[in-house]
Amino acid sequence: MMVKDFINRFDHTNPDWAQLPADWPDCDLQRLTFDEIGKLNGIKTLWEISRPTRPKQKSRVWSDPEGYKWLVPWSNAVLLRFLIRKFTESLPQSEYRRKAQVDDAARSVVRNIEEGYKRATTSEYIDFIGYSQGSLEEVKGDVRELTEDGFLRSQPGAALVDVGIDLGEFHGRLKERRGKVKEVTGEIEEDNKGMVQERKTPWDYRPVTVLYPPLNNIYAKDLTYEMFLELINKTDYLLRTLVASLERKLAADRQGYQIQQMKIRDKFRKK
Repeated sequence: MMVKDFINRFDHTNPDWAQLPADWPDCDLQRLTFDEIGKLNGIKTLWEISRPTRPKQKSRVWSDPEGYKWLVPWSNAVLLRFLIRKFTESLPQSEYRRKAQVDDAARSVVRNIEEGYKRATTSEYIDFIGYSQGSLEEVKGDVRELTEDGFLRSQPGAALVDVGIDLGEFHGRLKERRGKVKEVTGEIEEDNKGMVQERKTPWDYRPVTVLYPPLNNIYAKDLTYEMFLELINKTDYLLRTLVASLERKLAADRQGYQIQQMKIRDKFRKK
C-alpha cells in the first residue's frame, strides 16, 4: 500500500497494523502535503505506543559478569593460547613476524568469546563467536604450515593426555565459582545450596600454571601437530554447537515478539 493511501484510509479507532506500507516506518515523504506529514507522524506515535516491549533474550541474561568462564570452548581457547605461546617461544628470531601473527590469532579466539558474551544482543554475541571461529581457523592454518616448514613435529597418534592434559579437569580448575555448567548456552544453574558463590575480590587472579600445575611441566619440544589439531577441532565443534544454540534462542525470541504483535493487532480489531 502507498503511504498516501495508508494515511487516508487509516482508522484511529481500529488501527490495522497488518496494512503498514512496505517501507514503514522510514516512509518517503516527498509526495506528501504538510497536513499528511502531520497525520503520518500521529500514526507513528500511535504505532510506537501500541508496539509490545521487546522480550528479553534469555540467552543474554547473565548474573555473572565473567560467565564466559563457564564455557568449555572458552577454557579450551585459553589452553590453546597458552600452548601456542609456549611453542612460539621456541621459534628462531628470523620467524618473529610469524610468531607475532600466530600469537595474535590465538589471543583473538579468547578475546572474542569474552567480548561477545558481554554484548547486549544475542545476534552480536553470535557475530563475535564467528570472529573466534575465524581466528581459530587461522591458528589451524599456521599450525599446519609450521609443521610443513619443519618447526613443529608430527607424531601420529599423539594426544594431549600424553603430556598430562585433561581438558575436563583443566576446565574445572579455571572455574572460579560453584554450580553446574551449561556448556551450550553459557547459563549458570544454582547448586543445591542456593546461589553460586561470589568471587572473593576483583583482583583474585591466579595464572593457569597455578590453577592447573601440569602446565608447568610442558615444553615446546613436547608439543605436536596432532595435539594442536585435537584441541583446535574440539574447540571448533563446541563453538559451532554454541552458535547453533544461540541461533535457536534468537529465532524463539523473534517468534515470541511476532506473536505479541499479532495479539495487539487482534485487540485493536475487536474494539
